[in-house]
Amino acid sequence: MATGSTTDSARSPSSGVLQKLLLLFSVCIATSTYKAIQPPPSKLCGSPDGPSITGPRIKLRDGRQLAYKEHGVPRDEATHKIIVVHGSDSCRHDNAFAALLSPDIKEGLGVYMVSFDRPGYAESDPDPNRTPKSLALDIEELADQLSLGSKFYVIGYSMGGQATWACLKYIPHRLAGVTLVAPVVNYWWKNFPSEISTEAFNQQGRNDQWAVRVAHYAPWLTHWWNSQSWFPGSSVVARNLGMLSKADKEIMFKLGAARSQHEAQIRQQGTHETLHRDMIVGFGTWEFDPMELENLFPNNEGSVHLWQGDDDVLVPVTLQRYIAKKLPWIHYHEIPGAGHLFPFAPGMVNNIVKTLLTNDGVKK
Repeated sequence: MATGSTTDSARSPSSGVLQKLLLLFSVCIATSTYKAIQPPPSKLCGSPDGPSITGPRIKLRDGRQLAYKEHGVPRDEATHKIIVVHGSDSCRHDNAFAALLSPDIKEGLGVYMVSFDRPGYAESDPDPNRTPKSLALDIEELADQLSLGSKFYVIGYSMGGQATWACLKYIPHRLAGVTLVAPVVNYWWKNFPSEISTEAFNQQGRNDQWAVRVAHYAPWLTHWWNSQSWFPGSSVVARNLGMLSKADKEIMFKLGAARSQHEAQIRQQGTHETLHRDMIVGFGTWEFDPMELENLFPNNEGSVHLWQGDDDVLVPVTLQRYIAKKLPWIHYHEIPGAGHLFPFAPGMVNNIVKTLLTNDGVKK
């Protein structure tokens, strides 16, 4: 008499092999997926297989090295000392505020500038624990090691805005004045009305909307999202110039030859700890909302400025206007017809720097 045929079938050798194959397949898929979302290790400058070190660096509190470049009048002769924070996909060499500043202003006002590679960029060591606060502390430490004095100025451009806002929050006692130039805005700052932040968010291309969402909600997927070929990732990471404004395209055409001299250095340690980390930090959850900051200079002993082009397709002007409304002590300068690269337009750097250092146009 035949009994237990179902049980015998379930325990057959072929069934066991199939289960093992399915398990092995699942493990392989999981392993492959895990490897795909993990960014490759950075190629540290000065390491056996890494890029060479070509400029001066300082050693920070946690052992990281920070590369810097000095400009203008000699440090010990300067009247005004400015730290310049570069934007995304740039480095210490991309200091338009030094390169385009007229000699009359530079020498007449005694202007010294120092730009530095933000963590992971060019020749500065990466910081996997980077936050807005850590960036502000990097800046303070750079100022101290270069003996810039008890107070100094900060100019932050584009994605350098995350460090500049953090300076206003974490080291206000060290600031003589601050300028934010087209600073990238975090759509998730809590004091933005949802209808305003949503409207601005939707002005981006679909690919950039998704890239920013991933950086905010699933930062561990940021490398994979901007490396895979199924969906388009961030326009900035892909260096897609097609989404720039007409004014920006004209400026990029003029800058091309000059920038190519050091462009290879910018991402030489890897894209993850540069552009991807910018997105993770810039669009992540911040410990503070800049719109809750208090006036650093109630007696007009210094000033804070925000400059923005009204045709900037990377940073929505509507959000900057709202910030300026919420923080009336910030002196807001809107440039008609200008895009994101307006600091490179003739005469703009002179206006920006002179306004910061002399308080031109600031109501007393």
